[in-house]
Amino acid sequence: MLRVHTRNLGDAAVLILQGRLISGETRTLREAVRAQADAKTIVLDLGRVTAIDAYGLGLMLELRRLSDTKGVRFKLMNVSKFTSRVFEVTRLDSVFEIIPKAEPS
Repeated sequence: MLRVHTRNLGDAAVLILQGRLISGETRTLREAVRAQADAKTIVLDLGRVTAIDAYGLGLMLELRRLSDTKGVRFKLMNVSKFTSRVFEVTRLDSVFEIIPKAEPS
C-alpha cells in the first residue's frame, strides 16, 4: 500500500511517499496532488518508495502534465539508485526535474 504524507513549506507542498508506486496502489497519490490547489510547487519525495512500475511512471507523467497546465512546478526528490536507473532506462530522467533534498521550492 502506498502512503502519502504532506508537508507544506510556504507555497511548496512536499509529498512524502512510502510504499509501492504500482498499479492498483496510486489513488492516494493522485488525490494528494489534486488536493494541493494553492501550491506553486509540488515535490514528490521518493526516498521511501520500494517499487515502481510502468503504471506508477505513467501516473507521475500525468501528474506532471496536470501541474504544468496549472502553472505549478513539479519536482522529484530523494530518488533512489534503483528509481534513478529506471528513469535513465526509460529516458524519463530528462523529463522530470530531480532535486537534492534541501531545495523544495
